[in-house]
Amino acid sequence: MKKLAYTLLLAATWLPVIVNAETPKGKKPAGPEGFNELKIGDAAPDFDLIGIDEEKHTLKNYEDADLLMIAFLSNHCPTSQAVEGRIKKLQKDFKGKGLKVVAINPNDPAALRPDELGYSKYNDSFPEMKLHAKEQGFTFPYLYDGDTQKTALAYGCLATPHVFLFDKERKLRYQGRLDDSRYGDDSTVTSPDARNAVEALLAGKPVPVEVTKPHGCSTKWIDKRQQLVADNEKWEKGEVEVELIDAKGVEALRKNDTKKVRMFNVWATWCGPCVKEFPELVATSRKFGLRDFEFISISMDDPKTMDEVKTFLEKHNAVVPDKLKPSLKAEGRKGNAYVFSGASQDELIKALDAEWPGPIPHTLVVAPGGEVIFRQNGAVDGDELRAKILEHMGRFYKPEPEAKP
Repeated sequence: MKKLAYTLLLAATWLPVIVNAETPKGKKPAGPEGFNELKIGDAAPDFDLIGIDEEKHTLKNYEDADLLMIAFLSNHCPTSQAVEGRIKKLQKDFKGKGLKVVAINPNDPAALRPDELGYSKYNDSFPEMKLHAKEQGFTFPYLYDGDTQKTALAYGCLATPHVFLFDKERKLRYQGRLDDSRYGDDSTVTSPDARNAVEALLAGKPVPVEVTKPHGCSTKWIDKRQQLVADNEKWEKGEVEVELIDAKGVEALRKNDTKKVRMFNVWATWCGPCVKEFPELVATSRKFGLRDFEFISISMDDPKTMDEVKTFLEKHNAVVPDKLKPSLKAEGRKGNAYVFSGASQDELIKALDAEWPGPIPHTLVVAPGGEVIFRQNGAVDGDELRAKILEHMGRFYKPEPEAKP
């Protein structure tokens, strides 16, 4: 994990507009060439996929099940992660009653931008599927389709999560969302559509609602790799604004009167460990680029050498993610890169972190309001740093707390 090739984890999230034989005239296509939209009553397409158990899985392996639920899930998507617990509960509630659940990851792991991984420790690669499933206690098979995506195309997987429920004859009886909530909190579910379908079929009754619209993260098709170069070029050509900052300015940032998590790093171009760890800090900033997170660098270089600091930061692509720019503008800030202007480092220590022993690099991550999430004097371990941040920020969306009267 520590040496993941972040520059390869890029892709667009939009779905392509490609007309194929299955697309009626005037209707916007839902997927790439070969995409098939299953209709109620259609037969379940066969598959031959590797599971995290390192065994091959086909449709025939599940022929004894009265009902078969194919749930397209992914490691990275917050909505997919939010429903994992409810899928486990669904399987538990209907254990021994005829339902079998099989999860399939449809995504090409090289078709994900780094900032699309901000809700997960892992990408959607097969080795990382094993890690994710073990940590989250998956109780169902988890199969990989990312190499060819033939199964996702055959089923018409639009997103993760996307659920398909088949009867004993393996005819499609329900497809769409698991339920109507994108949150992990079960109490936010008001329409458990897939569960309703299971209950109806097991009782020999018609499915109350046969088709719903899936919601979550769009399927990351292989053909999105063409967006890698453009996305990388935009990032690599980004400019960095460098400003002077004094202890008072640092103190104001440290209080963090915002909704953002702030990661401070004190460094210098002449500091070997600082230079060595810097790519991990940039990777962290990029990973959480779509979340309320910002990386603030404070250089201890001579203020007269600001041009050298700027050159270093741009070389290492320490640019501000687009999502952050409006908030910086509202705060009257040009960017997140600073050179300390004070003569005494003691002033900086007092303003930033009284527990900082003095040497650099020094990294401090604070929550809104200034609570310390992570502190490290010396070079950071990138995986440990990102795990601590993710632990605080969470793996999926959370409803906003109700305003007090």
